[in-house]
This record gives sequence, C-alpha cells and structure tokens, in this order.
Amino acid sequence: MAANPKPDPNEKLVRVFEAEQESEAMVVRGLLESQGIDCDVAPIDLAQDVFPVGGVMIVVREEDAARATQVIEEYRRTPKEEAEEEAEETPGEGAGSGEEDINEKP
Repeated sequence: MAANPKPDPNEKLVRVFEAEQESEAMVVRGLLESQGIDCDVAPIDLAQDVFPVGGVMIVVREEDAARATQVIEEYRRTPKEEAEEEAEETPGEGAGSGEEDINEKP
C-alpha cells in the first residue's frame, strides 16, 4: 500500500463528506483510511459575491461510497443515539423486572 493512497482521478469518484474546517475532514479521512478506504480531500471553492463559501470535501471510489458513508454515520452518532440504539437491540429487559402492580388486589 502506498504511503498516501488516493483514488485515481480517472475513476468514478463520489463525494461522501463536506466540512467547513479542514481539521474535521482530516479526522474523517483518517477514519476512512483506518478502515482501508482510499480517499482524497479536495477544496470546495464556491465563488459568491456576498458571502464567500469554502471548505473541503472527501471523495472516494464509487464502489467504496456505501461503506464510507456508513463509517462516517457511525462516527457522527452521539453517545445518546448509541445508547438508544443499544436499548432497541435488547428488547424485553424491562418486562418481568419484578415490579408489582399497585392496583392489583390480593
């Protein structure tokens, strides 16, 4: 593997991430590369008269786009979202917890 692998610009590339700050894009780039997904960071230059907009985008090969998107979505989840997802995966833990029905007559 090359020291800095990049997708070939002649391949079909897909934009999978955009950020205003290059530092955030570098974190995502490292995350993707740690998963074996080659990517490239490119500037976004949108010339506007009033509010100049810029930033960076990450592109990957078309065949890696779905996996890259999944990795990025997992990275962006908050701890609260992760806890809710884990709770949904383990249904029935609250049932039969030994709680008594106070309205039940002996």
